[in-house]
Order: sequence, then structure tokens, then C-alpha cells
Amino acid sequence: MREFLPGAPLNAAAHWRLTLRLTLQLLAGWFVITVTIIWFARELDALVLFGWPLSFYMAAQGATLIYVALVGAYAWRMRTLDRRYVPEPDDA
Repeated sequence: MREFLPGAPLNAAAHWRLTLRLTLQLLAGWFVITVTIIWFARELDALVLFGWPLSFYMAAQGATLIYVALVGAYAWRMRTLDRRYVPEPDDA
């Protein structure tokens, strides 16, 4: 059986509240990143990196790497929340 973090209550409402807050924060980050790249695309064109405009790199790979990082952050944080609030089923 898994050990729970010390002093952690088994409270489904608290788990859901923290899950919802995390999801909303990451969705807000996703939205800001997406809109910022599109909104400032012309300004990013002025910056050149290895002969290509920075907006090309952000559209091709930069934003994708940021999205993968957001998914990784969600998985890491949810694992922590689940260990704290969700009991593991008995193996019996």
C-alpha cells in the first residue's frame, strides 16, 4: 500500500478544487502563449536567428515545446495531488 504524505487529508472536494485550479492555470498559460506568438508575429520577424525569423522558430518548434512542457507540468503536479488525496485501491 502506498504511503500518503504526512498530514494530508483524504478530501475529494479539496482534490477537485486543486485539480480544477491547476487545469485553469495551465489553460490560461496555453492561451497566453498562443495569442502572444500570433499577436507579436510581425515584431518577432525583426529578430533573426540563424538566418530565419524568430516567429518561424516559435511557430515551428518553440510553441510546441512549451505545450509539451505544460503537459509535463500537469502530469507531475497531478501525480503529487493524487498521492496526497486519492487512496490506492487494495490489492486483495
